[in-house]
Amino acid sequence: MNIKDALAQMREWARRIKRNVLALWFALRHAQTPWHAKLVAGLVVAYAFSPIDLIPDFIPVLGYLDDVVLVPLGVILAMKLIPAGVWADCQQQAARWMEESRGKPKSRIGAMVIVLVWLLLAWLCWWLWQRYW
Repeated sequence: MNIKDALAQMREWARRIKRNVLALWFALRHAQTPWHAKLVAGLVVAYAFSPIDLIPDFIPVLGYLDDVVLVPLGVILAMKLIPAGVWADCQQQAARWMEESRGKPKSRIGAMVIVLVWLLLAWLCWWLWQRYW
């Protein structure tokens, strides 16, 4: 396999992940999606569409690790929890959305959750510092 083929495969993989995250976004709004699948899908969608990452991309290696590992694992878990008929319908909606080039939805809630996690981690560090040093 040459570099050109490898890059083409990676682009296709990234496109599939993007389409699947978008399909999860539609699954959140689908009436037949079970609550536990909505919970997992909501977390994945909020994180994937958030303009803020848990690990900023400028941090070498770790910055992209969350995008390459966490999002796909979350997508796989959510897909397993969503009924097949609902998932097929949501994938069709996602494909139409992408064909129309509407762009990616933004998740303000996801951004707020990430900011809250960062604030919680900052507080935890401060608390540990005060307690042990």
